[in-house]
Amino acid sequence: MTEVLSEDLPMEVIRREFSLDPVDNDQLAELCGQLNANLKQIESRLLVEISNRGELFAVQGEADAVEQAEAVLHELYALAAEQALSDEVVHLHLSNAGQGESSADDLSVQISLRRMKLRARGDNQSDYLRAIRANDLTFGEGPAGTGKTYLAVAAAVELLEKDQVRRLVLVRPAVEAGERLGFLPGDLTQKIDPYLRPIYDALYEFMGFERVAKLIDRSVIEVAPLAFMRGRTLNHSCIIMDEAQNTTREQMKMFLTRIGFGSKAIVTGDTSQIDLPNKSQSGLSHARDLLGDVEGIGFVKFGARDVVRHPLVKRIVRAYEFEESREPERK
Repeated sequence: MTEVLSEDLPMEVIRREFSLDPVDNDQLAELCGQLNANLKQIESRLLVEISNRGELFAVQGEADAVEQAEAVLHELYALAAEQALSDEVVHLHLSNAGQGESSADDLSVQISLRRMKLRARGDNQSDYLRAIRANDLTFGEGPAGTGKTYLAVAAAVELLEKDQVRRLVLVRPAVEAGERLGFLPGDLTQKIDPYLRPIYDALYEFMGFERVAKLIDRSVIEVAPLAFMRGRTLNHSCIIMDEAQNTTREQMKMFLTRIGFGSKAIVTGDTSQIDLPNKSQSGLSHARDLLGDVEGIGFVKFGARDVVRHPLVKRIVRAYEFEESREPERK
C-alpha cells in the first residue's frame, strides 16, 4: 500500500493505493457492481474518487474519507464472497463508516437467532443492545429508520429462543395519526392491526410466517393495543411498546407497572412524531425526564447518523431536526 500527497491538490487531500486479496474476479465484479454502481455510491457518500485495475485500487480525497473508503472496500470485498451486494448492503456499511464499529467477535453487540445472526451497526445500536441485556427496562428514542423496533424485536426473539422468557408481548398505543380509527372495519384489534405491521414484518423475518402464526395461536406471542394491558401483570415475558411517543403520561405509567418477575420491557418511540392533541403530555418525553436517574433503566438516544434506510431518509431527518431547532428562535 502506498500513500502520497498530490502536488496539485491541497495538503489534506491524499491518494492511497492498495490491493484486495485474495484475488477473485467474481468477488471483484460483485464489489464494483453493475457499471461500477457500488463504487459510485461509495464515491458519492464519502466524497472520494476511486479507480481500479483488477484488484489494485486507488482512492483519492480527504484523509479521513480515504481511510473510511478503504475500510468499506475491504469489508464489502470480503462480504462479496458470501452474498450479493445490494444497494442496501452497501448503504448499511457506508452508514457505519467512521463510527468505530465494534469487533466482529464482540458478542455483546450480536444477536443469534435460529434463522440468522445480526450485529449492531454503530455506537448507538451497540449501546442499545447492551442496555437491553443489562436492564429490565430500556428506552430507545430517535427518528425513523434507526433500527429501534427491529433490534428490539430481534432481542425479544433471542430471549424467547433461549428460554429466558416464556412469552413475547408486543403493544402499541391506538392513537390516530391523521386517520380515523372509527371508520375502519372490525373491532379494536382489527382496527389497530395495520399499525402493528412493522412488528409483524420483523417477526416474520426472524422466525418465519408459519412459526409466528403457531406461536400467536398458542398465545406465546401476543400483539395487541396498549389498552388491552390494563389490569395485567406480565411475568417471564419480554414486552415491547412501539410508538411510545403517542402514550399519555397515565398510559405510560400503566404500561411500566405491568412488568412482572422475570420480565424485560423495551420502549421505543420518536418524540418528533407525536400525534397526541397536546404534545407536551407525551408519556415518552415525561418518562425520559422522570426516570433518567433510576437504577435498572437504560436510555439510548438515536440521531440522524444512525438512520440505516435510504440515504435520502437521513437527509430528510437532518432537515427536520434543523427546522425544529430553530423554532424557539422564531417564538
